Amino acid sequence: MQSIGFVGLGSMGQGMALNLVKAGYQVKVYNRTAAKAAALVAAGATAVAHPEAAVEAGGIVVSMVSDDASLLALAQGPHGFGPALGKGGLHISMSTVNPATNRLLADELRAQGSSLVAAPVFGRPDAAAAAKLFIPCSGPAASRARAAEVLSVLGQRVVDFGEEVGAANVIKLSGNYLLVAATQAIAESLAVAEANGVSRQDAMDFFSSTVFACPAYINYGKRIAAEDYAPGGFKLSLGAKDLRLFSSQPGAQGLPLNDLVNRSLAKALAAGQGDLDVTAISLQVGKP
Repeated sequence: MQSIGFVGLGSMGQGMALNLVKAGYQVKVYNRTAAKAAALVAAGATAVAHPEAAVEAGGIVVSMVSDDASLLALAQGPHGFGPALGKGGLHISMSTVNPATNRLLADELRAQGSSLVAAPVFGRPDAAAAAKLFIPCSGPAASRARAAEVLSVLGQRVVDFGEEVGAANVIKLSGNYLLVAATQAIAESLAVAEANGVSRQDAMDFFSSTVFACPAYINYGKRIAAEDYAPGGFKLSLGAKDLRLFSSQPGAQGLPLNDLVNRSLAKALAAGQGDLDVTAISLQVGKP
């Protein structure tokens, strides 16, 4: 089977890389904290000492890291995997980053004859482990076709957003904005229900089984109703980062709801709640 590199073995990357191993790929893995590769090595992956060593010239590398700075360091820094891809290589960039970051990396790769496909994911670590992610995808048509088999191993649905490499990241940031804004709305709704003698759980059970029977309300609402904010499957600090990126995009300035949600996230970070789940934004409801 084809060799593939996988860079970034955090809570999402672990399950994703393991699914590639299970699918029969010869997976070379790199993580800055080397110990995180142990379970994957036991399953059949090969751990490497530098990101460039995860790559074969003309091959495929998948990246799944927490932010833009980490992605740029691993792709461009000393021993970065970008130059090692060489002619005909493909970088499948699956992190939630600024569209401009993937455009920059795509331009650099294009100059050496390789390419980038943006494929950020929707889903928490359990969905990553179960290969149930939803994946918007954008980039050159031939590169998207080449990435399709890999992405089909990692998710339950891949949706094509065309040639412009930043488009999938715009969708990801816009989607995360919707998720965090919905979380704010759920928290406020349940706070009012509780203040009027209706249990938070009863209110959420009704909403999530009737007019709001969708994954965001069912899954996020369950945690808010139970006031269960740890561990953080989608950490509040990462949600705040994603909304800052959303707010920096053209057309996102001066949106009242966006401004409100960003203020709530900033208050939660100031209160030391960054490592809790993003649903902990509800702890700020009613506070000045």
